[in-house]
Amino acid sequence: MAPAGSVPPARIPRHATCPSGHRHRGRRAPVPCRCPLSAHGTGPADAPATYGQVFAVGEFRPLFGSHLLSTIGDELARVALTVLVYQRTDSAVLAALTFAISYLPWLLGGPVLSALADRLPRHQVLIGSDVARAVLVAAMAVPGTPLPLLLLLLLLVSLFAPAFEAARSALTADVLEGDRYAVATSLTGITQQVAQLIGFGLGGLLLTQLSASAALLLNAATFAVSAVWLTLGLRRRPAPVQDAGEAGRSLLQDTASGLRLVAGAARLRAIVGLLWVAALFVNAPEGIAAPWTLELQDALGATGLLLAANPAGAAVGGVLVGRFCPPALRDRLLTPLVLLSLGGILLAGLVPLVLDRGTTAFVVVLVLLFVAGLGGACSIPLNVAFVQAVPSAYRGRAFGVAVAGLYGVQGLGAVLAGVAADLVRPSTVVVLSGAVGLVAVVVPLLALRRSASGPAGGDPAHVASGPPAGGPSQA
Repeated sequence: MAPAGSVPPARIPRHATCPSGHRHRGRRAPVPCRCPLSAHGTGPADAPATYGQVFAVGEFRPLFGSHLLSTIGDELARVALTVLVYQRTDSAVLAALTFAISYLPWLLGGPVLSALADRLPRHQVLIGSDVARAVLVAAMAVPGTPLPLLLLLLLLVSLFAPAFEAARSALTADVLEGDRYAVATSLTGITQQVAQLIGFGLGGLLLTQLSASAALLLNAATFAVSAVWLTLGLRRRPAPVQDAGEAGRSLLQDTASGLRLVAGAARLRAIVGLLWVAALFVNAPEGIAAPWTLELQDALGATGLLLAANPAGAAVGGVLVGRFCPPALRDRLLTPLVLLSLGGILLAGLVPLVLDRGTTAFVVVLVLLFVAGLGGACSIPLNVAFVQAVPSAYRGRAFGVAVAGLYGVQGLGAVLAGVAADLVRPSTVVVLSGAVGLVAVVVPLLALRRSASGPAGGDPAHVASGPPAGGPSQA
């Protein structure tokens, strides 16, 4: 990717803050800003941004904090409701359905709902979503609420997630320029893993010490705090679609234009295709974690360790690649990281053929899954490339398409692995996942290498200013 270049002196309001988070006096900057990694300065573009530089951007702090609070609250509520439904019905199917309801809006209407992030001011989408979710979750916490009403309220709460996440992702790309966006991407991914663990653990603690209603009230409080934080911390910006001259179009027309953008631009097809194909095969073994654990050793309780190994590696890889690798090195590491993520899966599946079964084999599998997780850091340069290729006014819709497909292929991979595990050994399914995945990613990797990476000298995280060639027109 091309390093950030300098532009002529810009008009800056008195005491304005440049994109790096530094303040300047005077109405006009006499020289380009020299702040480190400034999008318009001449700082060390070959060095990775620091976490301090990321958090120095005032608007990122509420965006990051709201994501952290929402993730903890969501996982907490998911545990509470799943247990509550199981206690009331003694039905494992209904409990599983309760857990899965929160993912349905992404699968059934993710691209449509995400288009709201491009039709409305993004700060309004974020704040309004959190206020609505706080009210709905508080209603769910009322003792004695009928079960059908609980499930309906849960579905309504989940409907706000695609628009919120699309607006958050798009606005993060708007407020962070240069390498700060890549570092923020790794930081958000790591934090999400930790927040999920906190949410699950806190949910279990509250259920043992208090009640499901208490857990739900705490979840409602996280949404309320997030709404206040966003209200106080975000600038008021107009709707991005209006900036692109698309005001007056219907929601479905906006959704269709987002789909055409992703499908019509060769580089976006390659980026999204690589993301989906890798996720399909890397996540497939999660669907057979329990039988695979039993094949390795007679301890079903160790399934959690098997599931946690890959995310743990992804968290460490995110720190190493996002924080300590310069931007140019991240780009060069994309292909090796993708191959590492699938190669580790392949080798983990081969372990029983070499070590048979037992504690040693299980530990080696955990290590290999952790190594495969390190390769998951390929999402950082992929995310940056994605933002480069998508104009700001289309980012909400484009994120919606990418994430909806991601949820779909992850579920499909788990189902296919489960079907295959009824026919052959689980370890054989894991081997096939890694081997077929290594072959399948060749096509999108080659397509990505052939596609253009944006104009030379553009800002590494903000290149596209209009639809790419082959994308939707403004008409």
